[in-house]
Amino acid sequence: MRATAILETVIYADDPAECAAFYVAVLGLVPVRAVPGRFSFLRCGAQMVLIFAPGPSSDAAQQGGIPAHGCHGAGHLCFAAQDAADLDAWVRHLTEKGVAIEHQQQWGAGRSIYFRDPAGNSVEVAERAIWGLGPDGG
Repeated sequence: MRATAILETVIYADDPAECAAFYVAVLGLVPVRAVPGRFSFLRCGAQMVLIFAPGPSSDAAQQGGIPAHGCHGAGHLCFAAQDAADLDAWVRHLTEKGVAIEHQQQWGAGRSIYFRDPAGNSVEVAERAIWGLGPDGG
């Protein structure tokens, strides 16, 4: 057996709805389901971004049999830019939306930009080339 894709990425926010609104308005993710104060689920292409409130998700009694999970401090996730021109377009888009670019990094084969979501998670948009991937992901 071999895993072939990531299906879900999880981040944590004290206010999942506020954080989800950012990902919808700024990054164009699609809302799928939400329970106020507990979680917001968003679709990003063929993957899901799940935003959980840290308290309920780390309490096994509130998980209905699903193993408890959580983290402390800022999380991190990275979205793919197809190429350098696409990353430049992301910089312009984020600037227009009033999102401060925290850092720009030149890697050997490409670049990344970093910014924060409302919960303080580190969000990255990177050229696929930093991992030796082509525009189609291969």
